[in-house]
Amino acid sequence: TIKGEKKKENKEEKENYHRVERSYGSFSRSFTLPCNVNTQEVKASFKDGVLEITLPKAEDAKPKKIAISTD
Repeated sequence: TIKGEKKKENKEEKENYHRVERSYGSFSRSFTLPCNVNTQEVKASFKDGVLEITLPKAEDAKPKKIAISTD
C-alpha cells in the first residue's frame, strides 16, 4: 500500500484585503506483488514528484535456455 497527502496553499495580499486558500487531500493505492519477485532486491526512489519502484524477478522465475541435441 502506498499512501500520500497533497497540500496546496494560495496566498494573495492586496492593499485592502488578505486572502488565503488551502486545499488538501489524501490518497492510497494498494496492489499485490506477484509471487516471483525477489523481495530482498526491491528498490524505490522518489524524484520530481515521481515514485519509481523496481521489482526484480526471482532467479527461478527468469527464462532459462535449454540446449537441444540433434541426434
